[in-house]
Amino acid sequence: MPVSTLIVLNPRAGASAARFARLQSRLQDVLGDVEVARTRGARDAERIAREAVRAGVERLVVAGGDGTLSEVVSGLLAAGLGGHAELAVLPLGSGCDFARSIGTPRDLAAAVDALATGGRHRVDAGRIRYCDHAGQERTAYFLNEASFGLSGGIVDLVNRAGKRWGPTLAFALGTVAGILRHRSPDVVIRVDERIVHRGPLSLAVAANGRYFGSGMQVAPEARLDDGAFDVVIARHLAKPRLLALFPRIYGGTHLTHPCVSVHRGLTLEAESHGSEPARIDVDGEPLGRLPVRIELLPKAIRLFGVLGPVAAGLVGTGADA
Repeated sequence: MPVSTLIVLNPRAGASAARFARLQSRLQDVLGDVEVARTRGARDAERIAREAVRAGVERLVVAGGDGTLSEVVSGLLAAGLGGHAELAVLPLGSGCDFARSIGTPRDLAAAVDALATGGRHRVDAGRIRYCDHAGQERTAYFLNEASFGLSGGIVDLVNRAGKRWGPTLAFALGTVAGILRHRSPDVVIRVDERIVHRGPLSLAVAANGRYFGSGMQVAPEARLDDGAFDVVIARHLAKPRLLALFPRIYGGTHLTHPCVSVHRGLTLEAESHGSEPARIDVDGEPLGRLPVRIELLPKAIRLFGVLGPVAAGLVGTGADA
């Protein structure tokens, strides 16, 4: 029989392999009999999660970052297995913005302890249909956020430059470089079939969680279990004004800017007009370009190891809300 708990480890996320080795004995003490599956390349976590749950594994611990978590969620939801296992997060990646949204301790020893002491909680997920860079229609799933416009260029720059000075500085520098290179695409955006934007765009985010870009509080009022996305839209801004707006995102005060709006809904649809592409990223991973359709999947994933109602990204307070 398979073990009940599988740890999906991305050894390339941050310094995951070395940090995980120091935690492995403690994880055995906290979780009991576990197995570890190491990813070997892009999308491998999807396969690992899908095959493990089909084989009877009931709990998955994602040891990595937001990209690894997104792959695990895609593997489960694409196969209709979202209700057959529960997930927890061990923040070993570089950004770990989803872990921020649910209040997971950044201290790894405390994060491991939370796997045993934390409660269970159902959260919403997102499904995104988009065009890849070859023009083929694709589908993926996520727990934290999907965005397009400026963020797509930033993610590409950060991934190519690397994060040798740490993820926060890497995303800060990447954002400045991305703004200086950015050319606003002409985009039409609908939220729940209502047009909320038409024209040049700086950034649009369908936020389930509160953070992206390694600690930027892009959607400070978003909650993971409230049955709606917070869609944050920044209309076209000249580069100096974008550079001035950028620091405000860390504190979540950018929402008061006259060129920024927030719309709540279950679906987001967007298409671009003109020659300038609008690139998409999901949880810090580049995917493709518009057109796109993003749908909320209410209470699609059950988490364990959640530290109760103090988790700022959650509305419900029950043991299994």
